Amino acid sequence: MPSSFQRWTVTEPYLDLHCALGEGPYFEASHNRLRFVDIIKKRLHTIDLAVGPQSLKTLQLDMPVGVTADIEGVDSSKKILVGGKSGVYILDRETAKYELLKRFYDSEETDERLRSNDGAVDPQGRFWVGTMNDFRVGEPQAEGALFRFGSDMSRHTIRSALTIPNGIGWSRDGKTLYFTHSTEKRIIAFDFDGATGDLSNERVFYQHDGDGSPDGFKMDVEGNIWQAVYGESRVLKISPDGKLVGEITYPTKRITCPVFIGTELWVTSADDHDETKPYAGAVFKVDVGVTGWKDFKFKLNKGPEL
Repeated sequence: MPSSFQRWTVTEPYLDLHCALGEGPYFEASHNRLRFVDIIKKRLHTIDLAVGPQSLKTLQLDMPVGVTADIEGVDSSKKILVGGKSGVYILDRETAKYELLKRFYDSEETDERLRSNDGAVDPQGRFWVGTMNDFRVGEPQAEGALFRFGSDMSRHTIRSALTIPNGIGWSRDGKTLYFTHSTEKRIIAFDFDGATGDLSNERVFYQHDGDGSPDGFKMDVEGNIWQAVYGESRVLKISPDGKLVGEITYPTKRITCPVFIGTELWVTSADDHDETKPYAGAVFKVDVGVTGWKDFKFKLNKGPEL
């Protein structure tokens, strides 16, 4: 590695929660809170960062949620957008009830076989989310897809026959979309048309050669991608030209997804069934000296009941 290669080491968690599959960390800036999900246990967790880990609140759901997003003009302490079992929903955080806005598929049989995974809102306020096989199906097959949902909840299938679609993000100039396909161990880049949401000029941005699989990622304000690697105890810092320029190592293997809070990078993790790694499923944080690129809110054409 070059002498400029950056390294950080995390030795203990911020929150030792033992998630089965912690995912989807999201910083609620207006409330100074962190929320994240446990897909397997069907839970939404929230922490008041001004108070600390002891402020943890857990909302028990009856379906797996893979990703959440804020809705423009809606108080996120009351309602948020979620990618759930069969489609995109509005979740009421006070009652744990939800309203289905749009299904992923038009077949109930397909709905039963799949669930949402990672996703994000683009700079124009559209929601992008990937689907993959649900746990009961067994090993993931190439049945998943990447969808885009407009503010009118129009559904567009962007890619199909995906196995584990994962992180999604945009360059600061809004001209490039990055997408992690875990199964192929790569980050793919596309030219992105902000007006239409169309993709073109697909190419491999980063190909991972380790034993683990790239999972969720976040962009920083300098254009770097911070890519969690499931199974390798680390997050990779990848430069705007696709070079590996740094890494964070953790005391557990299954690091799933990062989020920036100021200059700190926070990550979720999953149970690895290894008693020698006691922090599996915990939440970790480390100061990396750079802030993250902003998250966007979903622009929903919806009545005043929200």
